[in-house]
Amino acid sequence: MGDVGTGGSVATFSVWDYVVFAGVIVVSASIGLFQSFRGRKESTSAEFLLGGRRMTAVPVAMSLTASFMSGISVIGTPAEAYLYGTTYWLFGFSYAIMSAISAEIFVPLFYRLAITSAYEYLELRFSRPIRILGTTMYIAQTLFSHYSVTGLHLWGVLVATGVVCIIYCTLGGLKAVIWTDVLQLVIMLAGFVIVIARGAVIKGGLTQVWEDAWEGGRLHAFDFDPDPLRRHTFWTVVVGGSIMWLSIYSINQSQVQRYISCKTLGHAKMSLYVNMCGLLVTVSLAMLSGLTMYSIYKNCDPISNGDVGTSDQLLPYLVMDILEIYPGVPGLFVAAAYSGTLSTVSSSINALVAVTVEDFLAPVCKNLTAKQVTWMNMGLSVFFGAVCIGMAGVASAMGSVLQAALSIFGMISGPLLGLYLLGMLFRTSNSIGALSGLITGLALTLWVGIGSQLYPPTAEKTLPLPLSTAGCNRTMDPSYTTVTPWTTPEAEPALADTWYSLSYLYFAPFGTLVTITCGLLVSMITGGCKQRHHNPDLFVKKSDLLCFRYCNKSQVRKPAPFDMQRRKCKMMMGGTFKQIQS
Repeated sequence: MGDVGTGGSVATFSVWDYVVFAGVIVVSASIGLFQSFRGRKESTSAEFLLGGRRMTAVPVAMSLTASFMSGISVIGTPAEAYLYGTTYWLFGFSYAIMSAISAEIFVPLFYRLAITSAYEYLELRFSRPIRILGTTMYIAQTLFSHYSVTGLHLWGVLVATGVVCIIYCTLGGLKAVIWTDVLQLVIMLAGFVIVIARGAVIKGGLTQVWEDAWEGGRLHAFDFDPDPLRRHTFWTVVVGGSIMWLSIYSINQSQVQRYISCKTLGHAKMSLYVNMCGLLVTVSLAMLSGLTMYSIYKNCDPISNGDVGTSDQLLPYLVMDILEIYPGVPGLFVAAAYSGTLSTVSSSINALVAVTVEDFLAPVCKNLTAKQVTWMNMGLSVFFGAVCIGMAGVASAMGSVLQAALSIFGMISGPLLGLYLLGMLFRTSNSIGALSGLITGLALTLWVGIGSQLYPPTAEKTLPLPLSTAGCNRTMDPSYTTVTPWTTPEAEPALADTWYSLSYLYFAPFGTLVTITCGLLVSMITGGCKQRHHNPDLFVKKSDLLCFRYCNKSQVRKPAPFDMQRRKCKMMMGGTFKQIQS
């Protein structure tokens, strides 16, 4: 190997790297097995899907952080800082806004209804066809998002980790997923810290890293340009990003399933606020890792020098470049990256099982025994695990893993968020209006989203920062000092520079706004103002907002699946679920 940061080939895995990696995988599997044996006496559908509704705030918060930040953050966020600078750091504002709205509006409503699937609400508020459509959109979004969240291309390791993931999801249920997420989050954060610390040693301190980032234009985060076609500005990140992350955390089954598993409403709310802190720490460490990477490669960009093929390979390349002298440490980083994949896939598996059982199978198979339900849950876990791993194995077809994953969430979750807000905030909305709004919002967001993938925005809109190859040991063209990884197609439609160049962070707000607007108009035209009164528990209440002594004594209309008796649930801020036979 040559000098660090001057290009060329890097070392490969040593025996100790494989040992460390395998150790992390074995520990993850052991947690699942432990939870399986621990919960054997309480093997019910509610225990498998919701952890018996006895989880506490901190592990749930760490699981929330790991499940959606992990797979895209470990690989994509450092590359974002390397190529575009620290504007992505402004997502810290988005996380705060998202956490407050989710905790104070969505959590009380879902917790009050004692649902298992987030899409049960759509049937209670509108109709069963809308519930089925919402569930189908979630399944499609989840599977397609796994097409782009791994970022690494080691098929053998991917299959091995996938098998382990399937094992602990199948045997341990939600509890195993949450506690393995805790371990995986710690490993991911440790991976970032190791990269930052080693980079600081190489560069002579973090001060030098910061100075290099400043000179390279990486610290100019606050851009207040209101142009919606600009990829990242203060407004696209804070406004668009807040709604995009809200569409993920407030209604996505993978997230909802976690906070409704908490034993009290207080724990459920607190899990989101603690999760906010976890997101801030994660994105900060990821951005610092990216700035460290820029400081090391400021004179020899691995992409334009031909050392890596895509931006998503930058961080693994850096790790092998600067950490090969420490046997086992590169293995820890790869374990951190694949912990991200494990966390994302495992959370999705459990959530997909929940919505499939609750929304598709429960209404049809009403007389199943508890044992049959358990076997069905386990069988579905194996099936969805195999599908998720298969989708992840063909990752990166859409380019940057970070933007690709968030684009998919925005295109599908935006209209779904609009559908929920239409039901929660507007009593005049009806099923016809809701269906019309959802279809219209989804069609328009898919149009702009797919168009933006076929005709990517030009560098004038994305603004990649300059990179140099002047200090490389081998360079095809020594005079070449600036790289722009994107190319403009020779023939483009008229909409390429306008409609298709809309910032991907505005996909979710656009879909939400279209769904609500169209839904209200059609509802008013089709008699929404004259419809019968709905159950008040289906709407946001004043008592939900910043209320820390909430008590709802109304009956819950919808019981958990396969229960042999109806249930009454008394939900209090400081109390627990109390089931009383009707």
